[in-house]
Amino acid sequence: MKIMKEDRSIIPSLDISDIERIKQVVEDTCSVEGIGAYKIGFESVIPHGMTKVLQTIKDITNLPVIYDHQKSGTDIPDTGMKFMKVCKDSGADAVIIFPQAGPATETAWIKAANDVGMPVIVGGEMTHPQYLVSDGGFIADDAPKRMYETAAKLGVMDFVVPGNKPERINYYRGFLESIAIKPVLYSPGLITQGGQLSDSAKAAGERWHAIIGRAIYQAKNITEETKTICKTLKQL
Repeated sequence: MKIMKEDRSIIPSLDISDIERIKQVVEDTCSVEGIGAYKIGFESVIPHGMTKVLQTIKDITNLPVIYDHQKSGTDIPDTGMKFMKVCKDSGADAVIIFPQAGPATETAWIKAANDVGMPVIVGGEMTHPQYLVSDGGFIADDAPKRMYETAAKLGVMDFVVPGNKPERINYYRGFLESIAIKPVLYSPGLITQGGQLSDSAKAAGERWHAIIGRAIYQAKNITEETKTICKTLKQL
């Protein structure tokens, strides 16, 4: 299920609790060439409810809205259908999962998404330190690759990769292409977390969407900053 209209775009991450502020950011950015979608998460959905947040955005723009549960796909297999159904019923256009609970959960949740017609984006490696075992974390070094591979075998084409680790973007892209997948990649961790658009864009290839939060919604002039970021991506 195709999520993004363009091969490359900027996705503002609306990590904002004030729903009027969300409305303002969407109004200030939705007409900027290069904006491909919006991402919402717990900071708005917990206080206001997903339906209200989605409706607020969809009253302004027809661009897709991606729900990032931060992090979903970490429960038992049986809850996958409940999760996907409420996201679908609320009006989300796609969901992000990080299936750290193992392949049984990942498989069940992706199949549930397919059953309700919910496009899914699968993440594996995150942007922060001490995530993988080799960096002092809890997650086995080969686990993200296995998450991506399991998803690919189930027909998933969309994957989250860490924007501040271009070498890892290149690695995962190469792996997915080696198993005959033409991945669509999405990257957080840019600008305020140290990732550079140019490095990550080069590593990601033709189909890549940069997820950018604070650099946009904390800008003094949101529209002009968004135009600058979108123009930069277009030139890469």
